[in-house]
Amino acid sequence: MKLAVLCSRVRAEEKLLFSELERRGIPYDRIDDREEVFDLHTISYPYDVVLERCIQHSRALYMLKILNDAGVPTVNSYHLALTCGDKFLTTQALIHAGVPSPKVLMAFTPESALQAMEQLGYPVVLKPVIGSWGRMVSKINDRDAAEAILEHRDVLGTYQHAIFYIQQYINKPGRDIRSFVVGDECICAIYRTSEHWITNTARGGVATNCPVTPQLADLSLRAAQAVGGGVVAIDLLETPEGELLVNEVNYTMEFRNSIDTTGVNIPGRIIDYVLQVGR
Repeated sequence: MKLAVLCSRVRAEEKLLFSELERRGIPYDRIDDREEVFDLHTISYPYDVVLERCIQHSRALYMLKILNDAGVPTVNSYHLALTCGDKFLTTQALIHAGVPSPKVLMAFTPESALQAMEQLGYPVVLKPVIGSWGRMVSKINDRDAAEAILEHRDVLGTYQHAIFYIQQYINKPGRDIRSFVVGDECICAIYRTSEHWITNTARGGVATNCPVTPQLADLSLRAAQAVGGGVVAIDLLETPEGELLVNEVNYTMEFRNSIDTTGVNIPGRIIDYVLQVGR
């Protein structure tokens, strides 16, 4: 099997994946998105499967499109990356698959966005449709804060800042849940706990093991299937009533803090799936 890993800066996750491949004696090529030049007239590539591990969403998206159009299977696919990389597309996929998620309103001017926030009721969460690690996510508690943030967003100058994705604020119990889905199995999950309302581990959240209950496994698999299936991390919120809601789906997931926490060899499970896709 001819395998390649598409990446840029090599983080802990990529080192773990490379080590897993080398431990098994599986040869692989490394495609660096900072160096590679793609000839768009090339219609075939010498790979049975490519594992995508890019940091930048735009690079991942274009290179996955090139490879998939040439008939090369990738983990994950262009379709899944396109959907998961855009919160609007993810939300649409979840809603139409009947997967429970927080209520979202969208608007395209500051005036209609303010109206949407008043309709939803404060506090609300304003998110960029494209972004990760909790960056530029705002919890807006009242009209004064809403007017200030909307004005700032309106003058930043890119079309994405004029797309107002306004999400219901869920009063979660100081934590959220991240579950990991590989193929047709939810392999493990963690709690991410923080005193801050944003609980991403990239923002200081502390990871502890979360038992994979039948409810959690079912909801995680349904969310993964809604966006196209593959290797994904599902972010879920617990409501005060005990309901689980899918918040986001991540397609180039980080997992360094979750291996020892859960006792699951996550890179090993990813490589198993990549080899299965490449057969």
